[in-house]
Amino acid sequence: MMIQLTDVHKTYRMDQIQVHALRGVSLTIEPGEFVAIMGPSGSGKSTLMHLLGLLDVPDGGVYTLDGRSIAGATADELAVLRSRTIGFVFQQFNLLPRVTALENVALPMLYAGEQTANGRVTSLLEDVGLGKRLHHRPNQLSGGQQQRVAIARALVNEPRLILADEPTGNLDSASSEEIMAILTGLNARGITLVLVTHETDIARHARRIIRMRDGVIQSDERTQPLVAASASAPAPAGAPAPTTPWQWREVVSHIRQAHRTLLANPVRTGLSTLGVLIGVAAVISMLALGTGARQSIEAQLASMGSNLLVVRPGSRQVRGVALETGAVTRLTLDDAEAIASSVPSVVRVAPSVAGRGQVAYASKNWSPQLVGTTSAYEQIRAARPVAGRFFTPDEDRMRARVAVVGLTVVRELFGGANPVGESIRINKVPFQIIGVLPEKGMTTWRDQDDVIVVPLSTAMRRLLGKEYVDSIDVEVASSSELEGAQEAISQIIIRRHRLPPSRQETFEIRNMAEAQAAMQESSRTMSWLLASIAAISLLVGGIGVMNIMLVSVTERTREIGLRKAVGARRADILSQFLIEALLVSLGGGLAGILIGCGITLAMAHLAGWAATISLPAVVLAVGFSAAVGVIFGLWPALQAAALNPIDALRYE
Repeated sequence: MMIQLTDVHKTYRMDQIQVHALRGVSLTIEPGEFVAIMGPSGSGKSTLMHLLGLLDVPDGGVYTLDGRSIAGATADELAVLRSRTIGFVFQQFNLLPRVTALENVALPMLYAGEQTANGRVTSLLEDVGLGKRLHHRPNQLSGGQQQRVAIARALVNEPRLILADEPTGNLDSASSEEIMAILTGLNARGITLVLVTHETDIARHARRIIRMRDGVIQSDERTQPLVAASASAPAPAGAPAPTTPWQWREVVSHIRQAHRTLLANPVRTGLSTLGVLIGVAAVISMLALGTGARQSIEAQLASMGSNLLVVRPGSRQVRGVALETGAVTRLTLDDAEAIASSVPSVVRVAPSVAGRGQVAYASKNWSPQLVGTTSAYEQIRAARPVAGRFFTPDEDRMRARVAVVGLTVVRELFGGANPVGESIRINKVPFQIIGVLPEKGMTTWRDQDDVIVVPLSTAMRRLLGKEYVDSIDVEVASSSELEGAQEAISQIIIRRHRLPPSRQETFEIRNMAEAQAAMQESSRTMSWLLASIAAISLLVGGIGVMNIMLVSVTERTREIGLRKAVGARRADILSQFLIEALLVSLGGGLAGILIGCGITLAMAHLAGWAATISLPAVVLAVGFSAAVGVIFGLWPALQAAALNPIDALRYE
């Protein structure tokens, strides 16, 4: 016996109503039989067909196929049995609309773990009279031709049992006779054929007619003697074949089908891709902007000098009004010398004065900041000239009229030409330019390149007329010694100026390391903020991917049911939808990289913003887009994989 049903029951629950589709059906079908199952609508014939085809399982009773009970079989085991043993011919044909007849017929081979054999597929299509229609899609075929494709698909894995559910229900009489002739010929070759029909003319082709009503078999009549299966008939399938490992050909097939599916709805796919594209472009551009800002801040920090303390005079404020002059601690050159000689951790000291001056060259005038300092300023403030040199200690002692200028002064007075050796007038005093300072850039309060640096003694005696210094820059040997040096310098100033506790706030010592740490923390916070904004954009894009995949699962429910009917396992459906989501995400990711790089370059060149594209940012964006496809495509894919094949086939 090929099929044996013993007291099989099947009940469907619709809300609070129970529908008893099968009521204790017992049935035996021998190999090589041609059975027609007839009955009015609601008689249970289609339910019986679905149970025989393993598209559904009984609530009670025993179903044995080729001597193997299906009780307790998993969904994947049933899928393998369908693939190896059973071929389906549906009333609605159930062909994939986006692929050719050749590919429709070859579909079961993909899930059977076999190498697609185009020769076998072509031969089957020729056998059913479609040798010249191999590359036509279903919408290019007539109803009869589509049913022939379905028959060829049912035969491609050489099944021993073919189940045909109303195979002529949607065909004209001529096409119906052609289809029945093909099915009769298959049975003559020894293939067991079970046919569900409500047409008496179609049932006459069968050798045995079973009539059903209200879920029970009313009659079982053999109209022609049983013809034994031929020796050339396929061998029994027996237990399900072990699943084959996932191979690259399956991956390629899934990618090809996913590509066609996405192209079938280009607008919707494009909108979903656009969400990921915007997110990835935002990640690239935001991270580039953050990286550029961090590098700019690092450059500014480097220009400030390392391990730096700045001693400045201060003034206590009382309700917004400064106290009398005696409340301000005036710093002197002797204070600078005392700091240099008394604090062991101090490496260099550079006292400075500052002010504004009027500078003239030829017919041009400019008003930069003037800084008078010592030669130690070059090392302390990382001010090594990019052209020319810095002044020497001897030039400072001799009150030499030499100057080192910033790049802004060079642009304003010399049009960017090399000014070294040229003579300028500062407050009507002639000076010779001996060097050009490195570019420092803008800060929030001033242009650091709009400056002229001259020897301290020259500035105090010839330009600004100052007896006290405005600040003292102190370089300490290491960052670990900053706090100790700061305390020692404070004690020196207090001692030298005999400051009582009430006046110890009349000077201040700024620890530039603290300012650097604050700037770095601000940069880090800004980078995280920009990255978070970009991540939110990508998250929104991922939600769009999930939305399109959920819609796709709903629209393709019948297709999922078909794939499962011809042998697709849960993993096959899961991988199919995951690959589609991944293609959307990666497509958007690659386009987003190009657009993000373009935005970054535009910001760098047009707006003058510091922006740097980094390889880790690109890798992160691509990886994130792929992760979005997998994560947000997983739920729709799991929903598709969990669909019951018969429920999916019935979906409208």
